[in-house]
Amino acid sequence: MLTAEKTQPGSLPTRPPARTGRPTVKKSDGRPPWMEKPTLAGRLAKGMALVVVVAAVAYPLLGVIGTSFASQSDIIRSTGLVLWPDHPTLDAYRTIFTGGVVTRALLVSVGITVVGTLASLLATIGMAYGLSRRDVTGSRFILMTALFTMLFNAGIIPNFLLVKGLGLYDTYAALVLPTLVSAFNLVVLRSFFMNLPEELYDAAKVDGAGDLTVLVRVVLPLSKAVLAVISLFYAVTYWNAFFNALLYLNDSDKWPLPMVLRTYVLQGQSLNSASAGEALAPQQAVQMAVLVIAVVPILLVYPFLQRYFTKGVLTGAVKG
Repeated sequence: MLTAEKTQPGSLPTRPPARTGRPTVKKSDGRPPWMEKPTLAGRLAKGMALVVVVAAVAYPLLGVIGTSFASQSDIIRSTGLVLWPDHPTLDAYRTIFTGGVVTRALLVSVGITVVGTLASLLATIGMAYGLSRRDVTGSRFILMTALFTMLFNAGIIPNFLLVKGLGLYDTYAALVLPTLVSAFNLVVLRSFFMNLPEELYDAAKVDGAGDLTVLVRVVLPLSKAVLAVISLFYAVTYWNAFFNALLYLNDSDKWPLPMVLRTYVLQGQSLNSASAGEALAPQQAVQMAVLVIAVVPILLVYPFLQRYFTKGVLTGAVKG
């Protein structure tokens, strides 16, 4: 028996949906595929990949540290890197610190890294903030000039003649001033400043703050993450300053640690002479000990800056 559908006055009767015979697929909640819960096979594959990466990184590092503490018999028996020396000794570290060559080079590298990083940060912050403001005259030309240096370089000989003509040859300033501002870091910091909400600048200017006050009191506290990243980039660059030291430093007493490391790798333990009756450490152990001294400071600094890489500094700063 047929029954008529009840409809509201003035409305058209609705037609029931057609049956296609296909099974109904449950739609996702709109999340992207990479946010879905991984399967068991996916978790196992990620774990295996992580184990392989950690092993590839940890094996050389442990080998370098273990070899630096190894004795001559341990190195002869292993015929390579020593992961766990049976007869650990500090002879390699005593050898490289005898005479003060490595100690002096370490102090030089620390001084260049600290001073150079602070100077580069000040110069980069000032340029990036000025170029991020739309009312600065000639900002586009200055930005294009900085970007031009990323594509074209003057070359080794013109840079050497410029440094020598400015009276910077064989001085520590030759390791800082030629690399004072990185165009890449400048562009990154400028883009970050431009992405800050304009409401912050307007509110500070309404309160009577000048450009310097806005930069110090408003912009920099919100830029801790990007400043930490750029500081790490500059610090690693100055700490590993080898090529500039090779070109611009003639006095071996002014060599930073990478230059001393190069000398040890090429010449072994010839920089320091052992005193009478003192046994010299194995050459391979000496090389690995200098390498440990050159690598460990960066490894110690990085964990303190790592938390800024993923920190959301602008969350809740401005209500739209």
